[in-house]
Amino acid sequence: MLSEISLNDKLPSFSLEATMLNQCSDADLLGNWSVLFLYPKDNTSGCTKETKEFNERHSDFEALGIRIFGLSKDTISSHISFSKKLNLQFPLLSDPQTQLIQNLNAWKEKSMYGKKYMGTERSTFLIDKKLSIKHIWRKVKVGGHVDQVFNKYKELSEGLG
Repeated sequence: MLSEISLNDKLPSFSLEATMLNQCSDADLLGNWSVLFLYPKDNTSGCTKETKEFNERHSDFEALGIRIFGLSKDTISSHISFSKKLNLQFPLLSDPQTQLIQNLNAWKEKSMYGKKYMGTERSTFLIDKKLSIKHIWRKVKVGGHVDQVFNKYKELSEGLG
């Protein structure tokens, strides 16, 4: 069992296939604040809504120098079609082995219609320029979440001067 990841921990090292970048690793996040949002599945209603909302606010985040990355266990081909469908302006990372998802403690037992299964818990990580995790949202409710992330960054960055 992995140790629980918490605030100020370093983002676990990773290298995954991604839309727009082909490969994305933790080194690609160095030097910029980043938002890494984990979602269960491409083309499902909640995930589509959350992804669209991050996309709609992309220029606001970009203006503050924050990069956005989506992460799920979907295949890269699924990500490419999802990305095209929504005209995404940020990369989606493909983690079919759930390696990074598990390292971020977001691979959880879920249940639907009485059946238990393992899946990605909707989670978001706000990561600073040195790959230190500055805020974690677990069991994210989609409505208003993107604003919460944006406002949290502003609150934290004010403290940085």
